[in-house]
Amino acid sequence: MPANRFYNTFDSATLEPRKTFADEYRNPFQIDRDRIIHSSAFRRLQNKTQVFLSGEYDFYRTRLTHSIEVAQIGRSICGYLTQQSEALSDDCFIDADLVESACLSHDLGHPPFGHTGERTLHRLMQPYGGFEGNAQTLRILTQTLFNEGREGMNPTRSLLDGVLKYKTLQAEVAGAQNHYLYNEQERWLDFTLGAQAFPTELTPGKARNRFRSIECQIMDWADDTAYSLNDIADGIHAGFISVTKLERWAADQTLTEAESEHIQKLCAAILEGRVERKLNSSIGHYIRAATLVPDSTFLSAMTKRHSYRLAIDPAMQTQSALNKKIALELVFKSPQLQQLDYKADFILTRLFEVLEKRYIQGQGSLHLMPGTVETEIQKAPDASVRARLVCDWVASMTDNFAFRTYRRLFDADFGSITDFV
Repeated sequence: MPANRFYNTFDSATLEPRKTFADEYRNPFQIDRDRIIHSSAFRRLQNKTQVFLSGEYDFYRTRLTHSIEVAQIGRSICGYLTQQSEALSDDCFIDADLVESACLSHDLGHPPFGHTGERTLHRLMQPYGGFEGNAQTLRILTQTLFNEGREGMNPTRSLLDGVLKYKTLQAEVAGAQNHYLYNEQERWLDFTLGAQAFPTELTPGKARNRFRSIECQIMDWADDTAYSLNDIADGIHAGFISVTKLERWAADQTLTEAESEHIQKLCAAILEGRVERKLNSSIGHYIRAATLVPDSTFLSAMTKRHSYRLAIDPAMQTQSALNKKIALELVFKSPQLQQLDYKADFILTRLFEVLEKRYIQGQGSLHLMPGTVETEIQKAPDASVRARLVCDWVASMTDNFAFRTYRRLFDADFGSITDFV
């Protein structure tokens, strides 16, 4: 790696040896980033729901544009911290390529139809180990990114740590609905931690899930920044948030003086037609709200990535939480989006039930999935592995592909022998 004292060989290590070239011009983190960008899993994000179903409106954000925005914010935070922190310098800095990789890949595991799709798949996969978006991202990076051979990208330890917001196995938290890893992913969790056991105070669940590398913390704040501002912008452009609706909503809330002032400024931006300019300019304030603070954890002796934490200005955290609450109650809980959520749940449920009967329970002989996936399912040792392979395929679907597959299976007036997948 180029001289950067913030990282060492522990950080750039991979679970399996990587092929090396004498004239390699990229460091390991740049290789990680390039492999993500050139993957089909990353491209599929262009047709997966962020707020509105992809294709509903051409200019609203998708998972892909959201991920790009998060990556830009993450890189900017790295630059700002290098400039502001006395702990960092030109030869000792948080690698922006690594943070960009974490940001670009943080939503790879999301299924079609956003969080509704995630909840539906978790419900349907309950007998087989559940479904969790962050766990699915880990599965894609380590096992399925290159579909032709069902292989992962053999990511660096630092990238794995950068995307692992949650470090609790499902078996450790009975009844967990989210924020866990699949039990079979313990191998990669163990590698990420350098085979170090969690100290007793980091109990499974919230305490353990808060244990994150500095790159993961930057990614998480960049993600918060992007969706707390951009979901508001999309909601305004779509007409879900107006001055009248916002003022009526605010009248029913108990707001601080700062929160009331923020809503007044937001209303003024709507009236003046300056929503994008107002919200985009706020990104800089969110970036400058981050401060690097020394920390000590059980991995600090092995890596500087766990020797610091990201402190966020409480005022900006409050503003971010307020924006997310506005988006939740005026946009995501609106009848229009709730109706689409109902439809998405219905579609994924019917798709999964058909595939479950055919491939997990082994009833029938119709070829409903790609041949390569069928072959893998036939080799699977038990129902749980078969179910995970079926779930991989459903979760990889774009919104439109899920719609088309549903119609091909259940709509008598749709589809012909000339249709292609």
